Amino acid sequence: MESLVLLSVCIVNWNTCHYLKDCLQSLREFPPDGADLEIIVVDNASSDGSADMVRSNFPEVKLIANSENNGYAGGNNQALRAATGDAVLLLNPDVVLHPHTLTQTLTFLREHPDAGAVGCRLLSTDGTTQSSLRSFPDPLPVLWEYLKFSKLFPKSKIFGAYRMTYYDYDKPGEADQPMGTFLLIPRKTLDQVGVMDEQFPIFFNEVDWCYRAKREHGWKIYYTPATLTHYGGGSTRQAKPRMIRESHQSLLRFYEKHYRSKTPALLYNAITFAVRWNEKRILKRVMSEQDEAPTATT
Repeated sequence: MESLVLLSVCIVNWNTCHYLKDCLQSLREFPPDGADLEIIVVDNASSDGSADMVRSNFPEVKLIANSENNGYAGGNNQALRAATGDAVLLLNPDVVLHPHTLTQTLTFLREHPDAGAVGCRLLSTDGTTQSSLRSFPDPLPVLWEYLKFSKLFPKSKIFGAYRMTYYDYDKPGEADQPMGTFLLIPRKTLDQVGVMDEQFPIFFNEVDWCYRAKREHGWKIYYTPATLTHYGGGSTRQAKPRMIRESHQSLLRFYEKHYRSKTPALLYNAITFAVRWNEKRILKRVMSEQDEAPTATT
């Protein structure tokens, strides 16, 4: 894209008021060079005062305060339909931008007219890089992941394909699905691909969107090492067992939508069995940990 006058930042929030405040403050402090910001916050019926905080502290923000939780995909679609920018940025509230995050990623977008979306480098609070890049969950990469081949051969582009364990995060490059924590999308791609599929309310909605952009419309998805700090899981931690179930069920829905008709039955059934088995295994461990956790006393 040759020029960009307005960037629409779309944030969906649910009960992460303290994170959201820091995120909005970082947007205020570190706007992009050469572009104006339109910030849209969709609050999914938070009970922690998030909407009132935005009204009081960030009057420049366009606030959509829902009376019920419309989910992450539904909330993002509300923001996307309200956005008027030449590009849109899907941004989680549990991040803090660094001084050049927006300028560097927008520059990368301008220099790559074939980019359908751009992700960036997510740092933990201790400064370490988070593993945030994935390939699409094609049957064989997912099978190697469940069989632990990626841990045995992390530098292999075959066995480490799904989590891209071989990738050098210091370098820009293509990645099927950067984590949706930060996903910069040019308007022309959004207009062609459309908004998120709401059958993926919390998980795999950005994966599905990237899949449609790349495999159905021919756009490239990029990563660039511009940085931000990502706290991680601010909303999903609040309902962990339910989120575990939803993440696995979303993967199964993704397989039903994109792979069922073009995957041999034996492989398809093996993958879906592995997903269900993994869901039960993780849930059993989490529930056991919760049962063993000490109870607070007064």
